[in-house]
Amino acid sequence: MALQKPSQTDAYSMILEAIDLGVYRPGDRLVESELAERFGVSRTPIREALQRLETQSLLARDGRSLIVASLDHNQMAELYVVRRELEGLAARLAAQHATSEEVRILRDMVEEDNALTHNPAALSRANRRFHKQIHLASHNRYLVQQLDLVHRTMALMATTSLAAQGRGEIAQAEHDRIVRAIEERDADGADEALREHISVAFMTRLKQDATQRQDES
Repeated sequence: MALQKPSQTDAYSMILEAIDLGVYRPGDRLVESELAERFGVSRTPIREALQRLETQSLLARDGRSLIVASLDHNQMAELYVVRRELEGLAARLAAQHATSEEVRILRDMVEEDNALTHNPAALSRANRRFHKQIHLASHNRYLVQQLDLVHRTMALMATTSLAAQGRGEIAQAEHDRIVRAIEERDADGADEALREHISVAFMTRLKQDATQRQDES
């Protein structure tokens, strides 16, 4: 049987994951030939994937080159506003519609992730997994699609707010509160807890950016 050639979707997912993991960071140039060699695919699906990422504003033009896009202050603020609203809705729907098995998985995640509070990179990956589980537990495919786009755009931030001193422990306590509300089927409480969680994360990131600007000046 002939091997199936990698599709545009495969190439798209591989490039997106590389951005998400920090292999390619904001400002890095993406070259078709280098990407094709790295991922072991032909240049055609790479080219199509790059076009798709540019359409989604995850890549930007720098002359004739494509680079990983970056977010300015206003874009970051706008993104967090949308994220807070959508994440809150996801938690509300999860409290109403999640199965007992899905709720148990969320509880297990919180307990397991408590061991990662001093490892920002690992906690950041676990954090994305936790939020994705809440999205899926909402049982609303259209909401999941929109949140996927929001979280893809979050990858354009060069650092994680979880790297701030003490933020890991605080975030885990916030996750516990969110899951407790979902366990109690408290839709209002879950919505409020997740919105507050995103607001604190945003304030933490603003402080990080202010400190970085001060250090650079």
